[in-house]
Amino acid sequence: MDFSELGLSDAILKAIADIGYTTPTPIQEQAIPIVLMARDLVGLAQTGTGKTAGFTLPMIEMLSSGRARTRMPRSLVLAPTRELAAQVAENFDKYGKYCKLTKALLVGGESMGEQIKALEKGVDVLIATPGRLLDLFERGQILLNDIKILVIDEADRMLDMGFIPDIEKIISKIPPTRQTLLFSATMPPEIKNLAERFLSNPKSVSVAPPASPAQTVDHRMMMTTTRQKKQALKNLIDSEQIKNAFVFCNRKKDVDLLGKWFRDHGYSAAALHGDMIQSKRTETLQAFKDGKIVLLVCSDVAARGLDVSGVSHVFNYDVPFNADDYVHRIGRTGRAGASGRAWTLVTDDDENLVAAIKKLVGRDIPFEGAVAPVQEAETSEQPVARAKKTPRSAAPQEKTKNMQDMPRGKKPSSPKPTSRTPERFVQEDVDEGEGFGGSNIPAFLRR
Repeated sequence: MDFSELGLSDAILKAIADIGYTTPTPIQEQAIPIVLMARDLVGLAQTGTGKTAGFTLPMIEMLSSGRARTRMPRSLVLAPTRELAAQVAENFDKYGKYCKLTKALLVGGESMGEQIKALEKGVDVLIATPGRLLDLFERGQILLNDIKILVIDEADRMLDMGFIPDIEKIISKIPPTRQTLLFSATMPPEIKNLAERFLSNPKSVSVAPPASPAQTVDHRMMMTTTRQKKQALKNLIDSEQIKNAFVFCNRKKDVDLLGKWFRDHGYSAAALHGDMIQSKRTETLQAFKDGKIVLLVCSDVAARGLDVSGVSHVFNYDVPFNADDYVHRIGRTGRAGASGRAWTLVTDDDENLVAAIKKLVGRDIPFEGAVAPVQEAETSEQPVARAKKTPRSAAPQEKTKNMQDMPRGKKPSSPKPTSRTPERFVQEDVDEGEGFGGSNIPAFLRR
């Protein structure tokens, strides 16, 4: 089957041809005819299967006739993050370039005044994150009583981010005689309940078992230690033929630290996480798409839905706390039928997290390689650096010896902390990648 058999107009087919697509993906092949029939739809598909085009193409077709009124959009697409919302907007630009549709993007971190101006002109398609949409609605800057099509994209991610109450509130403001499309990679009970409450006799489309990784991704794990994690990752990157890669961390502070560490070692790397201002996030992501950045060190803000073509590798510096996030992370590679490789670094503390991932994907994940050796230069330098920065490391032993020599009933006096550095805040200078133990114990825990 090709796109010409799906009932799309010549203008849309021309736009698709300009991009170079000829054959729809399974989710597009099944979803587009259902959406064109104005049926409610629940679409389940793993990340990277073309879900976005599965609803943008038929929406453009259905909205091609008619005209939007001031502050009254005709359709609404809700996305959990600013990056996903921007990507949906890009899809409408690409596929609708020969159609006279207007759109507006409402996300946090951008000028509210500019967004209000776009709404005043009237938009056919409104793409928004829940928080900014409700903010503008409560200010009286937008009306939702002309919405004919509602799309809830990445519904399970909405659940993870705590947006379900906002989604319910938004739906209560929209006319009940609408078409609702819900797309998700997984179907937890809360999302199933949402679909049962707000969708009318929906058709279900599933092109893969829930939370299954793409077959085009070769994913493996490697055992290492917390102390040797960075070097293990560096060795992996040096040994693989990297075109570009996502590197995922669980914590935002580690994203910044690891990105800087790679830059200090001469790699083309940048950090991306939710605490960055929107303009910087957009700039960084675009630089990665343009090939100006090879390693994008990021939090799970980049794990869902971001479509960067040709990503060759994904590296999990940390095993994700949520097993579902593992599937979404490695789904950044192996997209649109291309092959990709994914590696996850595992320590002894990650046993339960790895077991949860294996249970979710329903298969064993091979372990390869061995613990990466720490370079001799780093090994020899670290004790010296710690000795200089923490001369008190011998203090506990000295204290014990002195106490044995003291007469019974007397105790040695402890030096008073200076006013500039309170004693309770003095601790060892521990490397970010190391755990507590041995000489790494902070001074305040030794007392």
